[in-house]
This record gives sequence, C-alpha cells and structure tokens, in this order.
Amino acid sequence: MRIEVGLADGRKLIARQWGARDGSPVLLHHGMPGSRLGVALGDAPARHPHVRFFSYDRPGYGESGRAPGRRAADAAADSAAVADALGIDRFAVVGRSGGGPHALACAALLPERVTAAVCLVGLAPRDGTGLDWYAGMTPFNVEHYTLADRDPAALERLLTPRAARIRRDPGLLLEDLRADLSTADLAVLADPRVRRCVRDTLREALRTSAYGWLDDSLALCRPWGCDPRAVSCPVMLWHGAEDVFSPVGHFHWLAEHIGRSTAVLKPGAGHFAAQYALCEALDWLRGRAVACGSTRIDGDR
Repeated sequence: MRIEVGLADGRKLIARQWGARDGSPVLLHHGMPGSRLGVALGDAPARHPHVRFFSYDRPGYGESGRAPGRRAADAAADSAAVADALGIDRFAVVGRSGGGPHALACAALLPERVTAAVCLVGLAPRDGTGLDWYAGMTPFNVEHYTLADRDPAALERLLTPRAARIRRDPGLLLEDLRADLSTADLAVLADPRVRRCVRDTLREALRTSAYGWLDDSLALCRPWGCDPRAVSCPVMLWHGAEDVFSPVGHFHWLAEHIGRSTAVLKPGAGHFAAQYALCEALDWLRGRAVACGSTRIDGDR
C-alpha cells in the first residue's frame, strides 16, 4: 500500500506498510541508493507472519520531497512522522547498508518509541574516534565518498547521468560494481529474488532524480548529528566478514561503542548477504532477551 505522509515543513514522504496489521511494528530503512520497495524479499511476510512491516523513501528518493543538507539524525523526525501517520506508537527499526546509520539515529533520538534496533552491514560515523573510515573499502566507494567529502558539486555531476542510465536499466549499477564484488556477493546476486528486489528498489529510488543518492552520500560521510553511544535499547549488529562496501572496521567500531549490542560477524559473507540476514534480524527482534551488556558472536568460530 502506497501512503503519502505530509510533514510540518511542507514536504511529503512516500511510505508503505504490509504484513500483519495487528503484528509487531518494524520500520525498515533502505540502503543507498534505495527505496521502500527494496527493504525485504517477497517472502518476508510469510516467513514472519507476526510482523507489521513499514518503510518509506528517504527525502529525495522517488517522490519523497528533498531535504538538502539532511543528516542521518534527521531520519528520527521523519520516521516518527511516518509512524504517527500509520497510528504506530512504539516500533523496532532495521537498517541495511546506508540505512544502518539512519536506524541507529532513530534508536538514539527516539528512546521512548524505538524498542530495539538492528544494523545490517552498516557504516560507522565518519568522525568516529580512532576509526580509519576508508580502510578496507572498495575503490568504487572510496572514490564516491571522497567526492562527497571534497567536491559535492562534482559528485552531483557524476550521479545525475548515472542515475538516468540506471533508471532505464537498474541492472547497470550491479555491472558498475561487478569488479568489486566478492564471490560471496556474486552468489547472492545470482538469486532471482534478490535481483528482482534490487531492480525494483533502484527503479523507484531514481525515477525522478539523483538527489536522494546525493544527499545520502553527503550525510554518510559527515557527522551524523547524534551519538550512537547514546543508544539505550537493545541493538543487533550484523556484518559479513568479507564486506568491502561497508568495511568490517565499521562493524568493530560500532560494537565497541554501542553498549547493549549483540554483534554478529559472519565468516565468508559479503555485503549483499544482508538480503538474507533480515530473517535472522527479525527472529532476534522477536526472541531477544533484554539484558545489559554486550554479546559478540563471530559466526561459527
């Protein structure tokens, strides 16, 4: 179901809800570039019949109004507005890849509403103390974020025609990334369900402009506007040990700085394995034990 959510500043956000209307609400934050249509594989409601899913296109994606200069922290107010429009009070948040920082921002800034948070293959803050942010990152992403950091106008000139090409054929982005994809990622992307999901989300994300992609890029390589150490609810951090798009150093930094975290590092998994990890995340949300302290799980090791 497509839903338009009007905001106090005159913008609108395009949202969606599906699954069990009387289930536990879970807000899914999409990746970059992405949209509300690419947050879960099609069988998610059948596999998790207890969940009421909802998501929205971040500003600048699809038909959601742009918010130039937005920060990761600004996702908290937008997420609260979407939840309000759907009559949802308390909810869990899950963010994948570029959606991870936005989910953690919601957890940090909406402690009275966010019950738990999951960050799948997410990035850590650009200004994280002691973090070599680019270490282990694929050259494609290094070039992208370096432009975002040093020359946003040049990044816009790059992304505008690229978005137009991807809009016509969403598979082109995967071809651009192919040289940097691990064997594990190539196997995930060979799954027709995953390819369909990726194509749907890219087509919707970029169908009006490249602004969502641009503004996400700027937000992720700048200070978030909130401190992830302020998160007080239970958090699950899930990461592939072979991830070169969100390097594993980001996972280690988040695990060290978020107190109530369950940190799961999967050997042999890359970035796109997070498409499958949503099931694990939803199971964790349903059965989590709310306890103080931190748990670390390095796959089967």
